[in-house]
Amino acid sequence: MHLQTHLMSGWCVANCLPLLAPRDRLLLMLAATLPDLDGLSLLFGQEAYWHYHHRLGHNVPFALLLAGVFAVLATRRATVAVVTLALVHLHFLMDLYGSGTGWGIYYLWPMSSHPYTTPAAWEFYSWQNITAAALLLAWTLAIAVRLGRTPLEAVMPRLDRQLVGWLRQHLPFARPKPVAAL
Repeated sequence: MHLQTHLMSGWCVANCLPLLAPRDRLLLMLAATLPDLDGLSLLFGQEAYWHYHHRLGHNVPFALLLAGVFAVLATRRATVAVVTLALVHLHFLMDLYGSGTGWGIYYLWPMSSHPYTTPAAWEFYSWQNITAAALLLAWTLAIAVRLGRTPLEAVMPRLDRQLVGWLRQHLPFARPKPVAAL
């Protein structure tokens, strides 16, 4: 599945949890995305990419490592650790179905080199992936309008406020409806 779809999935899930600090939401957005660090293997050529993508970051040890590191960095440690594990597994599921046929997830790597695949996988550029991205984008916009924050809140708070203000002013569903006179 596309990187931006993973980012938005983490952001949307993080915003379902009350009492999280902006840093916690940022960590959860990253948790939904960071398994794709193994895609950097492309820097070493196409062969390296085909061999290591969905292997180095798409496994249980990586999920546990990420949950541990993020728990240390988080305000709500236990919550962030548990949700990190859930979001990493959501990433695995999204990639299992949305990366194309023949792409496996090496869930137990390095203990096992067995790839998990599904015949129900759809192509990377498919209506399913585009629909998932569109729904998550709509949800992200709704969060901005309703909760007054965007994925930029922790890293660029001023731009975050400006973007929320612009969205609230320009999106038709964000403007209050005038009350009819009696």
